[in-house]
Amino acid sequence: MTTVARDVVTPAVYRCNDKVFFEAVNNVDEVILASPRGFCAGVEMAIKALAWMVRTFDEPVYCYHEIVHNKIVVDRFKSLGVVFVDDLDQIPKGRPIMLSAHGSAPQIVAAARELGSYVVDSVCPLVTKVHHEVKTRANKGYRIVYIGHDGHEEAVGTMAVAPDSISRVETLAEVDALEQFNEPVAILAQTTLSHRDWKDVADAVRLKYPQVWSPGKSDLCFATTNRQGALMQIARECDAIIVIGSDNSSNTRALEKLAKDVGCKNVYRVNDASELPKNFLGTVGVTAGASAPEELVAEIIRVLAPTKGVREIKIAQEDEYFPPPRHIRQLQTSIELVATTMLGGSFTSRRIVDDKKTAASTVLALLAN
Repeated sequence: MTTVARDVVTPAVYRCNDKVFFEAVNNVDEVILASPRGFCAGVEMAIKALAWMVRTFDEPVYCYHEIVHNKIVVDRFKSLGVVFVDDLDQIPKGRPIMLSAHGSAPQIVAAARELGSYVVDSVCPLVTKVHHEVKTRANKGYRIVYIGHDGHEEAVGTMAVAPDSISRVETLAEVDALEQFNEPVAILAQTTLSHRDWKDVADAVRLKYPQVWSPGKSDLCFATTNRQGALMQIARECDAIIVIGSDNSSNTRALEKLAKDVGCKNVYRVNDASELPKNFLGTVGVTAGASAPEELVAEIIRVLAPTKGVREIKIAQEDEYFPPPRHIRQLQTSIELVATTMLGGSFTSRRIVDDKKTAASTVLALLAN
């Protein structure tokens, strides 16, 4: 059973990172916050990993593709000397390289390790799971039907794991156009798809290939599913819904589409508060894609200035934690050893940071100062 927690905040007051935001009264009565929202565990891991790279190495640090699909986050790192590229040929030999959270083709990972002085792969573990499933099924002789968006970095990287064994589909028409394969068929999916869109296409694949193999646990990211569920919980109470996130974010676009599909007539996707229209009235729902920082939520609430305050509706508690990528853990250990050698004391008493307790939003805020 879904548990809905309601938390009423003092009118026109919202707290984020120990800062309290106040704003004068306007025509918004109430803001309803969907929870969970914002950073998922994979984004938390990737942002903190890139922050370590920025603090450890001289500029520039290179990142293959945007670290996450969020303009504000990417611009923040650009201001700190990170250079985002879509081709390894744009990276000089011997520079530190980060590979994005969306996952990279095996050939890209290998080439980056040949090129870079220090290379960190910040791929989300849930994407790694899909890569492993692709490799395993392909090695067993399966034809893989992969549901994913054309050109999306995650889809491109996943298909490159076994390009001769995989067919990508996104629509019912594309499923209908598939041939009747002689080999057994497996179905896998991009992790950030909308559950509604995925289900229709997946059902069509299963209808066409009744013996299709599928993983015991859905490939769809739990964070994506939770954010969509939370949005559906608040949508019918809202006169308008604001979805915070960038246009190139698959899960953000899925939230925007879902809000419209469930009947909300006024749906706005914005990168930040500067893009808000001025005509909000009544009750406004707010959610954020999995790569949007919480500081953007705080700023939007400040601008909306609800006269009756902020209410949060929570459908799930997300406690998932992904530890730093292996090469970041090695980097942390090296720094700690050097600090211990130079400053004295025991190694165990000189832990630099508790990664699990340090939020990526906090790290981003500190980097901005």
